[in-house]
Amino acid sequence: MPTADEQFAGLRKGLLEFAILTIVSGRTVYVGDILAALAPTPFATQEGTLYPLLSKLRREEYVDYNWVESGQGPPRKYYQLTDKGAARLDELGAYWRHLTATLEGLGR
Repeated sequence: MPTADEQFAGLRKGLLEFAILTIVSGRTVYVGDILAALAPTPFATQEGTLYPLLSKLRREEYVDYNWVESGQGPPRKYYQLTDKGAARLDELGAYWRHLTATLEGLGR
């Protein structure tokens, strides 16, 4: 029998954008910060998944980044939420609450 992670992989993948925008909304972060925040959650992922999604979010103008010099190697991209990204996060949150209420209502 498949594990819960296997059974719900599509759902998790669909919610990964929501999770990343939530993380980036709280502070300016680099990829290592995002991976560390996701690691103990069902949204744990790898750089190979995260970089393309961050590029997509940047093209959609939901996040932007600044290069910051690092004392431990090459410069790092630090991501932050844009105003458009904050609006998108609000939309996702409202839609999530609507879905939750709908599902709870169906069970009554």
